[in-house]
Amino acid sequence: MGTGVAGMTAALTAAEHASVLVLAKGALDSSSSWAAQGGVAAAVSPDDDPALHAADTLAAGRGLCRPRAVDLLTREAPARIAELVELGVEFDEGLGREGGHSRNRVVHAGGAETGRRISEVLVARVREHPRIEIAERRVESVASLESRSVILATGGYAALWSRTTNPPGSVGEGLLLAYRAGAALADLEFVQFHPTALLDDGFLLSEALRGAGATLLDDDGERFTDELAPRDVVARAIAARTHARLDLRAIERDRYPSLMATLERAGYDPADEPIPVSPAAHYTVGGIVTDLDGRTNVPGLYAAGECACTGVHGANRLASNSMLECLVFGRRAALAALDGPTLSADAEPLAPVGDVADALWRDAGLIRSAAGLERLLDSPNPLVRLIARSALARTESRGVHFREDFPAQDDALAGHFVLRPDCEPVLEQWS
Repeated sequence: MGTGVAGMTAALTAAEHASVLVLAKGALDSSSSWAAQGGVAAAVSPDDDPALHAADTLAAGRGLCRPRAVDLLTREAPARIAELVELGVEFDEGLGREGGHSRNRVVHAGGAETGRRISEVLVARVREHPRIEIAERRVESVASLESRSVILATGGYAALWSRTTNPPGSVGEGLLLAYRAGAALADLEFVQFHPTALLDDGFLLSEALRGAGATLLDDDGERFTDELAPRDVVARAIAARTHARLDLRAIERDRYPSLMATLERAGYDPADEPIPVSPAAHYTVGGIVTDLDGRTNVPGLYAAGECACTGVHGANRLASNSMLECLVFGRRAALAALDGPTLSADAEPLAPVGDVADALWRDAGLIRSAAGLERLLDSPNPLVRLIARSALARTESRGVHFREDFPAQDDALAGHFVLRPDCEPVLEQWS
């Protein structure tokens, strides 16, 4: 279930050995992966090493990354890039650097169109594969679907917030389906707010721009932060100011033609003036708890990509590790599902929920407090209630989760808050 990079990778992997049904809520080109401007991080340069990539990932995760998951992610990264090339993805020359990376290791395709370029190739290979059947716009059949195993690759839930970089469908339905079937969820409080979204409409201005030399300016035209610091640091620095602008005048703008064209259509001239930006909900670290092969605690049910929680990102995802996560763990989940037990769980169809976007932005945004989070406990959306419970339990500030009433990091909370049906959040340590 799901048609982003994780779902397409899983489908192609499994189809080498079994028949596969790809179930899509919408069209195959409507996933978050198609809109991903950033690249894929991988230690493919002679001056780089997976161990260095792992160290950067662990540093960004603020003490919560699962070390074994990080080791797998970074060691497998070069091989996954090589597979994409074999499938037909044409990457740009050179490597970029983004926030939190100590080396140039970010692979791009089409400048800021990496997600689209990778997705186009994966979807084309899926469509032509004789063992893969595609069912688009058929979510009503989910509750009665029968299969030896099911892999959820349904994306995250950042579109629940009123200010977001995500497409409208990213509202966490896969998490709720898994939860209602008995699966555990974790780390729901960790929501990454991208620092540089266009002020007007939340259009993402890729971190690749800052990696290429774009700078952040305040009202006086002065730089006020390290543009390549981890995203939570940059986002809060922007939020602390009345206005912030991204200055693109010093970069090679012709490397990012589609992005520049979008800005010009919005009425901006990136060659002449800095662009007004502010943070927006972008990536959800939490999700369905899995082992390192995508297994949930429900036999026959697997998850991969943004809807899953392996612990690989800790409290703050390192830039351009998200599509890499989809490639690595989408493949691993598919291989495990081939030999797994038959799925026997049922999940009730999801009921419509009310509009929660403004409330989430106000009460569970970049800066939080108990008062606002407690208001969300009465939300009509069950996932919002779970997010609030997790955020209330984490009485500290760590990574992307910032509590103004608990501004310090608490070593006693160096673990993952896990939610199981009908239970309070439980703090667990994962090795």
